[in-house]
Amino acid sequence: MEAHSSWTVWGLEAAVTVTRPDAIAEAVRVVRAVVAEVDDACSRFRTDSELARLQPQFAGGAEASPLLALLVQRALEAAILTGGDVDPTLGRDLDALGYDRDIVSVRLSTDGAAPVDHGPVRTRSARRSEGWRRVSVTEQTITAPADIRLDLGATAKAIAADRAAAGVHAALGCGVLVSLGGDLATAGPAPRGGWQVVVQDLEDDPAQQTTLGPGFAMATSSTQKRRWQHGGAQVHHILDPRFGLPAEPVWRSVTVAASTCLEANAYSTAAVVRGYAAVDWFRREGITGRLVDTHGRTIHTGGWPEAAEDHAIAGGQADG
Repeated sequence: MEAHSSWTVWGLEAAVTVTRPDAIAEAVRVVRAVVAEVDDACSRFRTDSELARLQPQFAGGAEASPLLALLVQRALEAAILTGGDVDPTLGRDLDALGYDRDIVSVRLSTDGAAPVDHGPVRTRSARRSEGWRRVSVTEQTITAPADIRLDLGATAKAIAADRAAAGVHAALGCGVLVSLGGDLATAGPAPRGGWQVVVQDLEDDPAQQTTLGPGFAMATSSTQKRRWQHGGAQVHHILDPRFGLPAEPVWRSVTVAASTCLEANAYSTAAVVRGYAAVDWFRREGITGRLVDTHGRTIHTGGWPEAAEDHAIAGGQADG
């Protein structure tokens, strides 16, 4: 029998499920500790985070903690994996769009009777240089030009999920599933029948029951949830690095299963950026994905099962 607990973090739902009911309290403590460490290291919305404090020093190279150096290095690896579609150098662009505090606060500032207008929405013009190529991590020294502001939001949550799941299993020896706002990571043995996951973004989106195998992860990237008003238009948080603007909302959501949550999140985010081209990319690379378009139609790639009923997904393979 499993035990489950959930709470709110970063304006999103966090949850942990363990295969040993007596371990749930300690599992929650471990997950909360990992999330707090990641937030302390790289929050873009806190002036006292390590990233905020060191950002002005990156131009000359700044020595960071092992955790922050790891978070930046993993973000650069996600950029390489996705050909730059996931770029950790979009902090200034997100600020310019009004996403300069947590999403709950952004919505509160724009949903009232007198919404804050952050200026007109910029238009897509000439392509920009790839910012991530201008950032480097050597041991614990991070170097980035003064005109770049790092934002690790596209990868840090996934890394936190991976680290939290691994931490719970290492500390308690039980099987665990950690969910942080749509990023799921597992570690240790799964319960009988595997981890049961309902894949659905919003309530009116098509739902699919799946079974995630032990040691695998899943991530969903959405153009529907983190939305706010900017310049009289609705915008979302997944930016196309070529222009520093929200990606065209071809997909309502993209879900990917992979061996780590970081990898799953990188692919799902990049798919939103690539739009229609993501389908051929996923099929060519054998990526296990589920893409939902603006009309609610689904496309499955790799090992993702076509049928709506429960099927097992594990490492790009599906059975049933």
